Amino acid sequence: MAQVPQTFFDALAVRTWCGLALETLGRAREEIDAINVYPVADGDTGTNLYLTLESAVAAVEAVFVGHAAGSPGAEGSGPKEPTLADAARAMAHGALIGARGNSGTILAQLLRGMAQVLADGASVQADGTSVHADGQGLRLALRHAADSARQAVAHPVEGTVLTVAAAAADAADAAGGAESDCGNVARAAYEGAREALAATPDQLPVLERAGVVDAGGRGLVAVLGALVETFTGERPRGPVTSAGRVPGARGSGPGAGPGTGAGESAGAHARVESVESLAEPVPACTGPGEGSDSASVPGQGGAGLVPACADPGDSADSVTAPGQDGPAFEVIYLLEAEDDAVARLRERLDVLGDSLVVVGGDGLWNVHVHVDDAGAAVEAGIEAGRPYRIRITHFGVGDVHTTGAERPPRERAQRAVVAVVPGEGLAGLYTEAGATTVLARPGEPPASGELVQAVRRAHAHEVVLLPNDADLRHTAAAAAEQVRTEGVRVALIPTRSAVQGIAALAVHEPERRFDEDVVSMTSAAGATRYAEVTVAERQSWTMAGICQAGDVLGLIDGDVAVIGSDVTATAETVLDRMLAAGGEMVTLVLGDEAPDTIAEHLEGRVREGYLAVDTVVYRGGRQGSLLLIGVE
Repeated sequence: MAQVPQTFFDALAVRTWCGLALETLGRAREEIDAINVYPVADGDTGTNLYLTLESAVAAVEAVFVGHAAGSPGAEGSGPKEPTLADAARAMAHGALIGARGNSGTILAQLLRGMAQVLADGASVQADGTSVHADGQGLRLALRHAADSARQAVAHPVEGTVLTVAAAAADAADAAGGAESDCGNVARAAYEGAREALAATPDQLPVLERAGVVDAGGRGLVAVLGALVETFTGERPRGPVTSAGRVPGARGSGPGAGPGTGAGESAGAHARVESVESLAEPVPACTGPGEGSDSASVPGQGGAGLVPACADPGDSADSVTAPGQDGPAFEVIYLLEAEDDAVARLRERLDVLGDSLVVVGGDGLWNVHVHVDDAGAAVEAGIEAGRPYRIRITHFGVGDVHTTGAERPPRERAQRAVVAVVPGEGLAGLYTEAGATTVLARPGEPPASGELVQAVRRAHAHEVVLLPNDADLRHTAAAAAEQVRTEGVRVALIPTRSAVQGIAALAVHEPERRFDEDVVSMTSAAGATRYAEVTVAERQSWTMAGICQAGDVLGLIDGDVAVIGSDVTATAETVLDRMLAAGGEMVTLVLGDEAPDTIAEHLEGRVREGYLAVDTVVYRGGRQGSLLLIGVE
């Protein structure tokens, strides 16, 4: 369906732009990942940009849904459509909290810079609400975005996304007088960025040697292309060929191939959300004619484009190999802190490592740095304020990007299980059982891109996907659909709780035929009733009556069935109701804040009141609920 162009930059234009940009990055993600050689050749720039923008899209959609929920014409219900300020600020906040990697963090600051101008400089109504921005407003937004992103990077380097952003702003400034509309400004910015992208290999030697343009800059050009489509209804010409060079640029053409970037927190007030290993982020570098299956690019007739490798004899400014010439860890966290404390944090982290980017403001920041001492980087955050959602990625010695052509591509497994789990304890349990896990933090469900990443990480021909949450079913379906286009056979089992996933995993047999295995796992999950015990955050109507903030809630199969004041007593009532319908096995998964004696009490209750029923207890960690219960 043809895109209806937007005349002004209003809330709907923000929504449209974000959606189109996400689609564009989705199409270009693999290409961008493949040309990622700077600052670290970890092959994830396209994916990080996609996940960052996916978070922005979710935030914008939430604003529109929230406004639409008001009754039309009801007194005090407010406007049915959000203002430009609402949508722009949501976009910036979503990108900030969801930023991934060096490139995603810079993109978040670019969006924040634009949002600040769009929200503050838009045309206003008599009641003071912002309506829209015109071409002049878009020019100012692009300029502020480029300037603020450069300021966020400790040591800006030319030939990167910062150069491309500055060129886009320069071209927008030269787009014409005050009468220039948003479409003209967006098109000028896109063409300026496109030309700057072509020149990045001339500015950064590592790109020149690899025969590629900057991956982050390529991603920004894709985002600006979506901006053009938003205001003109036309998709602009593509900026990069499959060989990784702009058409007509020096080195482009048939002979130019693309190139291809565990710590722990050291304080009681910070928690590491995930520690990842970058095993196989990109296909291994191989010689001519090798690796065509793992490195082929869709649409290229299966020619098998192979990532370029830096020559071992290259100088020190070649592709950074973590653990050899560069830091061993990437550390990212959100930080609640005052401006003065963040200024001191920048100075300390700048001494500890490189690739330092600190973005945000108004008390909330996203911190990204590459270091050898991950604990020290987290400690610095603790001294500055309250760090959370801490992610530490180890650039392992055995990773593709650290070993060059010495490591052959890992052979695909026949079958794998990918599961979303709500706590660190369950993640360990699932991992021991052979599953690839995605950690769902309380209140922060994973995006479809994270599930796609996990499926790719599983590296199997066949994958069974367990969302373990009813609200994640559509997200998981979208992820499954995407990876099916990559040739992976995926079966989605609609598990609604982690205890159903445990039951499914218990009967998983990789040696069986795929269909038989899926049927068996689905049957086991469906035969498991699930419940949880949690604490109400606010007053609410429920199936069991009105609950108040602080009440203990017992939910059975997703509905509130018990409202109580004591955790153990409520859990016992829930368990009795579940076992009244029969059962042979009870699974208890304890959260960090569950009472110490609750497991022993419930085990005793089952032992005394229900013959021939076994009980198994697991520690789930910080899983959001005090207790998960499964009855099979």
